[in-house]
Amino acid sequence: MTKVDDNLTLAHGIALAWLSNPNTRASADAVQAFLADTYAAVSKLDVGDAAAASDVEESSASEYAPAVSVRKSLGNGDYLISLITGEQFKTLTRHLNKHGLTPDEYRARYGLKSSYPMTAPNYSKARSDMAKERGLGRKPGTVVAQAAEAVAEPVKAVAKRARKSIADAKRAAQEHLGG
Repeated sequence: MTKVDDNLTLAHGIALAWLSNPNTRASADAVQAFLADTYAAVSKLDVGDAAAASDVEESSASEYAPAVSVRKSLGNGDYLISLITGEQFKTLTRHLNKHGLTPDEYRARYGLKSSYPMTAPNYSKARSDMAKERGLGRKPGTVVAQAAEAVAEPVKAVAKRARKSIADAKRAAQEHLGG
């Protein structure tokens, strides 16, 4: 087998793996484009020349110029701005999925730190507060124990009054019958 055949086989295998993912929805044109891009990438990997590798890095860096600066993308706590399109989002994950990227690939594409958030800070805080309010994230016994304690005091008070009423009724009945 020649290098061209090896590269074609490898690109074909990658395309099949991509298409076998049930979340992949692609038209025939998108599949052809993906296969062509994959073949080109695999062919470039064969080139052992360092200059060719630096050319690939330069072309990919210019190919993925951010729509806004990284600083501006984080400028507001209520939303994040996509470096791909410049749109505002509370979370970037679905947007990245539409563009065929994972959060790690997105960070790598634009040279972001691994701590770059995928969710707006204020939105994360609101979700966290709501979860805590509903008792999520606690150990299973704690919520039940707290609920039982909250209900136990009023129930004890009602039971005490009921016992007193029963005792008073018995006393009144004995006085009425015996008296």
